[in-house]
Amino acid sequence: MEEAYDQPWQGYVDWRNKPAYRSKHGGMLAAVFVLVVEVMENLAFLANASNLVTYLTGFMHFSPSRAANTVTNFMGTCFLLALLGGFLSDAFSTSFRVYLFSAIIEFLGLVILTVQAKSSTLKPPPCTSTSAENHCEQVFGSKAAMLFTGLYLVALGVGGIKGSLPAHGAEQFDDTTVQGRKERSTFFNYFVFCLSTGGLIAVTFVVWVEDNKGWQWGFGISTITILLSIPVFLSGAKFYRNKLPIGSPLTTIAKVLVAATCNSTNVAQSPSNAVIDMSTSPTKGGTILKKHEELSMNNEHNSSKDDGMKFLDRASQGKPIHKSLVCTNVEVEDVKIVLRVLPIFLLTIMLSCCLAQLSTFSVQQAATMDTRVGGLTVPPASLPIFPVIFIMILAPIYDHILIPFARKLRKTEMGISHLQRIGIGLVFSIISMGVAALVEMKRKRVVKKIGIDSTEPLPITFFWVALQYLFLGSADLFTLAGMLEFFFTEAPAGMKSLATSLSWASLAMGYYLSSVLVSIVNHVTGGAEHTAWLEGENLNHYHLERFYWLMCVLSTLNFVLYMFWATKYKYRSSEY
Repeated sequence: MEEAYDQPWQGYVDWRNKPAYRSKHGGMLAAVFVLVVEVMENLAFLANASNLVTYLTGFMHFSPSRAANTVTNFMGTCFLLALLGGFLSDAFSTSFRVYLFSAIIEFLGLVILTVQAKSSTLKPPPCTSTSAENHCEQVFGSKAAMLFTGLYLVALGVGGIKGSLPAHGAEQFDDTTVQGRKERSTFFNYFVFCLSTGGLIAVTFVVWVEDNKGWQWGFGISTITILLSIPVFLSGAKFYRNKLPIGSPLTTIAKVLVAATCNSTNVAQSPSNAVIDMSTSPTKGGTILKKHEELSMNNEHNSSKDDGMKFLDRASQGKPIHKSLVCTNVEVEDVKIVLRVLPIFLLTIMLSCCLAQLSTFSVQQAATMDTRVGGLTVPPASLPIFPVIFIMILAPIYDHILIPFARKLRKTEMGISHLQRIGIGLVFSIISMGVAALVEMKRKRVVKKIGIDSTEPLPITFFWVALQYLFLGSADLFTLAGMLEFFFTEAPAGMKSLATSLSWASLAMGYYLSSVLVSIVNHVTGGAEHTAWLEGENLNHYHLERFYWLMCVLSTLNFVLYMFWATKYKYRSSEY
């Protein structure tokens, strides 16, 4: 037993690129450093993202709708670029190195934003007031270029971090043992907990600093935090086990799809011979393929031969039209796994679209309301404190009480399956949009009483808006943690980081979808005789409640489709 404990991890190395050993590398201790870094990383990211719409409207003089779209596009790009981080971690480098490189890029972007926020000459001039109206000049030219350069350098860095850090933490656990899988599940729950902890500090302390001391201080805190996260991450280097890259997963997917389409079926080829020929090849490609075969065969969760998608079997059984299209059974099964999880990925996008409202219209709603709590005035961008605190309370309860109870009740290893957890989150998102519509209707009734063009805070507490935040926070906890673990667990050995990044890509597509829906709604509802639902400078003129009802209906239809695909899905293992 002791000899096995001292054996090296197959397919893993330490930070010096030497073999990683079971007695020294991996486990919960290594993952703790990742969790601490996640607190710092999300603090740096969310401190600006949650309040960015206020910065764009108040200092860059964007209209409410343009500011909302700019924020959703920025957030979407951040999360979409997680696919790039995951791809690089799987194909060319380790998640350890991808994180370090991405953190440096985010740091550079935050430096640019801090410098711009500090200098008045790098921002548009202040608004001028007349008796009739306020005149504000939107940022343009080189100043706008500086703003967007800083924002999208941050997006590139955030994407790389999101694509590498969760997978790096999950890779520290041995998924060939029940204990290792349970610890990995706990890691994902506490990953969301730590993400929320960083968010809590961001939407309270840092947002207060931005609103009361200046945005240069807010950006500065984020800059320092992401810089400090690097030595914290490096301090755990001697404990990490780093998965070796085993080639581009996208190349494998493309090869199998092309081979299945082009290969002839009149002459059969032995899949086993193809494996032997390739794995004994002295080329680097053969070595990589052999590693992939070994990892897949040794993985307890590797899928058995799938009965569905038989068309893809032609990739390994048919006669290849070119030697570059020779595929193994393992490669074909890996692609089948990817195709099976895609419907689940696509049907989580609508929930992410609902989450996008937290940093756009919901913040603007709260800004029109009474945000005083006793003698304290709460910044509207601090509203996410409600779901954040709820997640921080619920995450430990879920991991230490609900899951053990579900395991005993259902007599399964996981208790609540990943797809069940995601489905619960989708239900909460439907409820949140219905609540948001009702709250906006209540807010509009107050607006009509005091005058629709009033710019004074409405005599209605912002706690009403907090209700939709609570439901969306619950949805986020169930769905995000469920997606992270689902995609990581179900993914083939050579696609773990890229598959985990699908969780963030879902958020990205949700933010983009939000922007598209706003544009479509305005196009359909606008006209010569009618004002579009979401158009103008004054939120009181918007028909936001109708938009929220639309989101509620779309979310319900999305959930029906999700139930159809989730019930058809077959897990790779029997632990559910």
